[in-house]
Amino acid sequence: MPIRPENRHRYPADWPDISLAIKQRGGWQCECLGECGRGTHPGRCPNRHGLPAYGTGSTVVLTTAHLDHTPEHCDPQNLKAMCQGCHLHYDRDHHRETAAATRRAAREAAGQLTFDI
Repeated sequence: MPIRPENRHRYPADWPDISLAIKQRGGWQCECLGECGRGTHPGRCPNRHGLPAYGTGSTVVLTTAHLDHTPEHCDPQNLKAMCQGCHLHYDRDHHRETAAATRRAAREAAGQLTFDI
């Protein structure tokens, strides 16, 4: 998954090497064992980098996921090679929270008041 420009400073300078090592560790196959919550694969996800994805046929792009959603935490046990589908599903709640915070900050910057009901 591409790193958003505003988060690039949170990743270590050697992130490309770290990410590559995680993908190699997984044999270029998604390491998700169902923690993504998709419910589409029993056991390990069968998707392999560069091959057609099961179910959709789209080309698999293997990514490196931070299990705690913290880019600064790059210990190998906190990282997992995931296909783009599993990674997006794994991060869905985190994305929802950060999107809400971004919208809230934009409203406040525009001078709009927010009220908790």
